[in-house]
Amino acid sequence: MKQFLLASAAIWAVFAAPALAADIAPAKIAEHVKVLSSDAYEGRAPATEGEKKTVAYIIEQYKAAGLQPGGDLKDGQRAWTQDVPLARFENEGPVTVSVNLGGKTQTWTQGEEVALRAAQTGADRVSIKDAPIVFVGYGVTAPERNWDDFKGQDLKGKIALVLVNDPDFETGPDVKNGGDFGGKAMTYYGRWTYKFEEAARRGAAGFLVVHETAPASYGWATVKNSNTNTVFDIIRDKPSDAHAPLEGWIQRDKAVELLKASGLDFETLKKQAQTRDFKPVELKGATFSTDYAVDVQKIVSKNVVGLVPGAKRPDEVVIYSSHWDHLGVGLPDAKGDTIYNGAVDNADGIATMIEIGRAFANGPKPDRSVLFLAVTAEEKGLLGSEYYSASPLYPLAKTVANINMDALSPSGPAKDFTSSGNAASTLQDDLIAVGKTHGRYYSPDPRPEAGSFFRSDHFPFAKRGVPAISFGSGRDLVNGGTAAGDAFSKVYTADRYHQPADEYDPSWNLEGMAQDGQLMLDLGRKLANSTEWPEWKAGSEFKLTRDATASQRK
Repeated sequence: MKQFLLASAAIWAVFAAPALAADIAPAKIAEHVKVLSSDAYEGRAPATEGEKKTVAYIIEQYKAAGLQPGGDLKDGQRAWTQDVPLARFENEGPVTVSVNLGGKTQTWTQGEEVALRAAQTGADRVSIKDAPIVFVGYGVTAPERNWDDFKGQDLKGKIALVLVNDPDFETGPDVKNGGDFGGKAMTYYGRWTYKFEEAARRGAAGFLVVHETAPASYGWATVKNSNTNTVFDIIRDKPSDAHAPLEGWIQRDKAVELLKASGLDFETLKKQAQTRDFKPVELKGATFSTDYAVDVQKIVSKNVVGLVPGAKRPDEVVIYSSHWDHLGVGLPDAKGDTIYNGAVDNADGIATMIEIGRAFANGPKPDRSVLFLAVTAEEKGLLGSEYYSASPLYPLAKTVANINMDALSPSGPAKDFTSSGNAASTLQDDLIAVGKTHGRYYSPDPRPEAGSFFRSDHFPFAKRGVPAISFGSGRDLVNGGTAAGDAFSKVYTADRYHQPADEYDPSWNLEGMAQDGQLMLDLGRKLANSTEWPEWKAGSEFKLTRDATASQRK
């Protein structure tokens, strides 16, 4: 997720800024963002005309910047792209949803009370009739924390209600009673993706995640727009091993109402779920039904790959990454707009990466190779970066680092900068050190509860051991300080994130974004012109994976 940023029209003002280094030009960034987020690109969804236009534009700009093709090998030559085979799932026709409460049927509306994802099991229809409903707390099985929310509960054929985030999000860590899940800092157990994976492992008919804005870190509009849209997955031999028949979200008020009708209190159950003693609770007299068709297709999307070959050690590679996709065309907003332009998320990241590539291509040849990876389907589950890191074009053992950029801020220059989550690595130390040379300081992730470390394209690299970080713009603005920065973030998350309102605004001040690009450029230059291999620090869950390939870096 995008954890910093940005703003209503009333506060997208131009801020005074210090002079910039010459490498990254705000005007060039603006030019790219304006094109990529225009209505002509139809929200840049994979497997659409918008993808074709986007891929063609990035290739054109890579060529103009002086990069070389770094993608798939075809007839002994590198192409500009890497093929990414994906399965595409889309709900067809009406989605009917109802619950039976003590013999009385209540109908729910797709997109309003619930947001049901197109099934990713490969089935062309989801049809569930009068399935029992069970409340399973946070839906976590964590043996290393002596935690089990299921206590042997059989979920086959049942729908589970599950809370979002971790058991100690509200209470803080309590090792004796509530376990230690990082408090406000989300662990992977708190991510909705984990909860859906657990549904498949448990053989459940489905999980409905109860939406609450604070622990989810975004409002219902984001949930609706992200989950009622087309969804994608990597091609799987057995999709049902990874996905239950039903995956979706439910509004908190509806969950409260549902529990109350069964003689249960939501807040009381939540408090119980925050302890190890919690046991699943079946909702007596309540059943769930739904029926809808699913269109299933296999498609091939594209990662776009540019390269600056290294002069001395070309087999050692620094990777910059950024996702080109957004949500495409979806449900209309209050103004009737159906195009999810994705200007901040993430046309500006692609724009900045293109300009970093231009600086590398037109500067002194780096000792190591530098790869510029524009990935597909981030919005569908980090699928482009997942595919690359599972089928790398260049060995991960000799990948020096991954520097990711996602939704940089157009709010003007900042005194600080941040990253998604807290990456316990020497790469983060390098980033902080380079930032100091720019007169900027590092601020820890301001919203660790959002689980941002697991939500950007650096994560597939990290879990395979590659030191990886996702850069974030700062909030301590040169003009207005943290109060102005926090205001940008709050308004962007509420009014623009994953909504048609995320559009290009000519009043933006992109000098801060250019400074962010310069900082990332200088970090990449440091890595590309050294013999350093960044490492995960002791205690990192990724250290052992990286250490296992240490002999290949000698």
